[in-house]
Amino acid sequence: MEEQKENRPQAAPKEAPAPPAPTACPPGRQQCRISDQETNGKNSTASSNDFSDPIYKEIAITNGCINRMTRDELRSKLAEFKLETRGVKDVLKKRLKNYYKKQKLMQKEPINGDSYYDYICVVDFEATCEEGNPPEFIHEIIEFPIVLLNTHTLEIEDTFQQYVKPEINPKLSNFCISLTGITQDIVDKADTFPQVLQNVIEWMRQRELGTKYSYSMLTDGSWDMSKFLNIQCRISRIKYPSFAKKWINIRKSYGNFYKVPRNQTKLTIMLEKLGMNYDGRPHSGLDDSKNIARIAIRMLQDGCELRVNERMHAGQLMTVSSSVPLEGAPAPQMPRYRN
Repeated sequence: MEEQKENRPQAAPKEAPAPPAPTACPPGRQQCRISDQETNGKNSTASSNDFSDPIYKEIAITNGCINRMTRDELRSKLAEFKLETRGVKDVLKKRLKNYYKKQKLMQKEPINGDSYYDYICVVDFEATCEEGNPPEFIHEIIEFPIVLLNTHTLEIEDTFQQYVKPEINPKLSNFCISLTGITQDIVDKADTFPQVLQNVIEWMRQRELGTKYSYSMLTDGSWDMSKFLNIQCRISRIKYPSFAKKWINIRKSYGNFYKVPRNQTKLTIMLEKLGMNYDGRPHSGLDDSKNIARIAIRMLQDGCELRVNERMHAGQLMTVSSSVPLEGAPAPQMPRYRN
């Protein structure tokens, strides 16, 4: 829910074409070559963790060449490899560097595709709100969307959306209705949160998430899970669901991957920097989730390994180190009611 997140205190590449002729840097620059003739060279015999391997020197030299390219040169080279050419210059550089690095390292040790999540579940709640978000106001979830992203096909495979009837503040403010597009009639006819959560879990089970297929949750920021879901579970007197205790905060992932400051990780800015426009109605939970999924797809295409980076522990928000082994979320189960 972008408005609430912003108005609060801050708490796989496509197959390459046939090898083209090596391309040199423009006159006056250090000569460098970036082509599939390089990325399809002889395999290195060094250990995959041996950074003295000459392959890393090759990558460093190529990165230097990429840093000196103009935006048009970057787009031309990306087009040769049939990669996405949209985005600001820093994004294009990161995309080309990761493509080249991944191709070179695959010669050393092919990447095991079975080690990554099969699916990513993108969630972006909408909640009750008032203008200015006064600190004493209790937010209740009124829309529970999920966008199911297949990490193998890099496509949105399915979606879930249900509205929720609030209990503490059953009457929506005019500000909330205007912001989210969710009307009073919609929430009046909706189920309460425990029933909607049960429907979510059944939907996930039908898609064999956590049993046949590995998956992770993904959000735009920390507050969907650490605040909105956490508070809602207390309101509804149920324990916090185990499947949502760890997630990918795409804002953190985006900032770390593209090396941009936190103030450039707002949803609309991320889309803009990647050369995309927002599709749908802003502050619709389902449309927000679809656009977040589009960012995730582009990041995966650019070589980013989106992985869990936040979790809930004893009711507190915690950071998950990137050194922790990648592990999917558990099979969803309905949490018990609180005593």
